Amino acid sequence: MSGTARTNTRDIARAAVRAELAQVAFELFRREGFDKVTLDDLAAAAGVSRSTFLRYFGTKEDAVLLAFDAHGRQVADALRARPATEDDWTALRRALDTVLERYREDPVSSLAMTRLVLDTPALCARQLEKQLGWRPALARALAERDGSSDATALVHSVRAAAALDCLNVALDHWTAAEGRLDLTDLLDEAFGALG
Repeated sequence: MSGTARTNTRDIARAAVRAELAQVAFELFRREGFDKVTLDDLAAAAGVSRSTFLRYFGTKEDAVLLAFDAHGRQVADALRARPATEDDWTALRRALDTVLERYREDPVSSLAMTRLVLDTPALCARQLEKQLGWRPALARALAERDGSSDATALVHSVRAAAALDCLNVALDHWTAAEGRLDLTDLLDEAFGALG
């Protein structure tokens, strides 16, 4: 067996363990409340030691927000893949469909997760911090789309930030409506308000 195959198998196993630990953490947070659950509680619920839990997640917040880790990269990749004939604003809106997929696939769980994040100041702050990290990737993707060498151009950064704010506002409204409103329509409306 080659080193690459072992590494890939190890990475797959590690990702599966992380996903399982994250699911256990989410269920415990949902039942008990984020602030009431300790790292020791999480480790016990998952049947692992505290140090093992900390090997996979540095903080309680990270255990909840695992699902959001790849979103920035996925949106940037989707943005790069949009047709060159699309304007940046339309391309950004369509690229955000990659985020909406999860909400469409499992709206009940997604609503519970979004509510947990919005209702927990530490999680809300950490999620916004993660999204702040997505902005440069989206700005770079916009620069690549128009052939610009300046990914730090103000216009790209502003468009990326505005698109993420539209997503957040749409999610806020969707959550407040208990998921009864169509999230795609809300995001379209938010983009239309700035278009």
